[in-house]
Amino acid sequence: MNKRQALIAAALATVCAAGVANAADKEKEKCYGVAKAGQNDCAAANGSHSCAGQSKTDMGANEWKYVAKGTCEKVSGKLSAPK
Repeated sequence: MNKRQALIAAALATVCAAGVANAADKEKEKCYGVAKAGQNDCAAANGSHSCAGQSKTDMGANEWKYVAKGTCEKVSGKLSAPK
């Protein structure tokens, strides 16, 4: 395989992966207050950190995790960040 073919294959793989990720995102929602320490999906709502996996406490109200749509409140989570 030459460089050109490798670049085309990589570009196609990226496009396909992006399409799958977007479809999966529509089936998920942010759920606050359900992430265990070190298992949050992204930045804290209050700005205390800016990256995934940096939560220090279990079930922190400002920490969130993606969950399947319709399940957040069933597991005692909140769909919006605390004020």
